[in-house]
Amino acid sequence: MKRIFGKRKLLSVSLLGLALLALVGTASAVKKVERVELRAGDLLIVGHGGFRPETLPKHQDAPIEIYGGGKLSTISGDLPPILKSITFEFDRHGSVETEGLAVCTKGQLIATDVPAARRACGDAIVGRGAASATVVLPEQAPISASSGITFFNGPKKGGDDTIIAHAHLDVPAPTTIVVPIVIEKIHKGIYGYRTEAKIPKLVNGYGRWISGSVTIGRKWTFKGKKHSYVNARCETGRLQARGEFSFEGTLLKGTFFRPCKVLK
Repeated sequence: MKRIFGKRKLLSVSLLGLALLALVGTASAVKKVERVELRAGDLLIVGHGGFRPETLPKHQDAPIEIYGGGKLSTISGDLPPILKSITFEFDRHGSVETEGLAVCTKGQLIATDVPAARRACGDAIVGRGAASATVVLPEQAPISASSGITFFNGPKKGGDDTIIAHAHLDVPAPTTIVVPIVIEKIHKGIYGYRTEAKIPKLVNGYGRWISGSVTIGRKWTFKGKKHSYVNARCETGRLQARGEFSFEGTLLKGTFFRPCKVLK
């Protein structure tokens, strides 16, 4: 079942997943926030996002920063089902650049909390965010948990770039979550990239990711040349993505659009 409410906009948390572990968050007053809702039966996802600058060259990629988030809930007030995976296809009028950028491996992040992970791979950070979860253990009151989220530039896989999402929860017990994601190149009409994030079960299935936020936009200099992790151009007057959210027993799909302006 698929229903899309309101104006359909590009949910920027998507672009690298942006989603990935993160599903909801906040944006500062200087950022233009666009809201989107996806609903299937009792399940509701409310998200927002954007990118800046919104004015871009028409035929040449330029640096951008993407930001956004979302929140999982239900109409009934019950806990949402377990999120299993997030898949996105992204507009081909953009690119991810990693030349000269440090690489972080999954092994460097195992059993690390957020500060330790960021120390271990600080030069490979491409984005940051935050997430919250609810844990309901048998015969216990719900426990709220939260974590900073960090996105690292990972090693290439089959010629494709990868990103590694990292989070760490301290309750009900110390748990490190590390999710590698391949940024796969595809040729599918308007879509040129695909990501799929497999979400590990939280606290043996007793935990539910509820909300998250993310900003991705790393810039660096290599051999005297400036580089940007995320880049885009305004060739068609908009950027778009198609997302699929897989839950236990439920599948939500949506296409998200975000307008851009051509740089004069």
